Amino acid sequence: MSGIVLAVAAGILISLQNVFNARVSEKTGPWATTTLVLGLGLVCSLPVFYAVERESLFTFGNVNPIYLFGGVFGVGIVFFLMQGVTLIGPAYAISIALISQIVLAFIINTGGWFGFAASDLSWQKLLGIALLIGGVLVYKLEKKPEVSEHTEEHQLRA
Repeated sequence: MSGIVLAVAAGILISLQNVFNARVSEKTGPWATTTLVLGLGLVCSLPVFYAVERESLFTFGNVNPIYLFGGVFGVGIVFFLMQGVTLIGPAYAISIALISQIVLAFIINTGGWFGFAASDLSWQKLLGIALLIGGVLVYKLEKKPEVSEHTEEHQLRA
């Protein structure tokens, strides 16, 4: 149950972070925002690390060195999702990102990649992914209201 609560919390934080990042990016630019966000994350995580962990920051044990590059993915995550939110809106961008996460996680799980135990391929899992994709497509089919010139002028002033 705690894993579910943590995953829900992460989903909420990811959505909020991307909306906030898109707004900052409008004023500073995408690479400045990415740098600021990840730099602030480092500044916030270091005191927590030193307060909680009882090991050196650079004690990696027998971790495969390639896994240490996981943090580099964070640069792409922040930059690409922030740009996606700006270009197509938060709900659509985050839905697409979520589907790509689920599909890749499904492939990793099914294939037993990166040291995870392989799981069986089933029609229920494939149906679940198909329903997710279908849900996003249905969401995107929604008609947008007509925008008048008066509405556009008001939005430009805001």
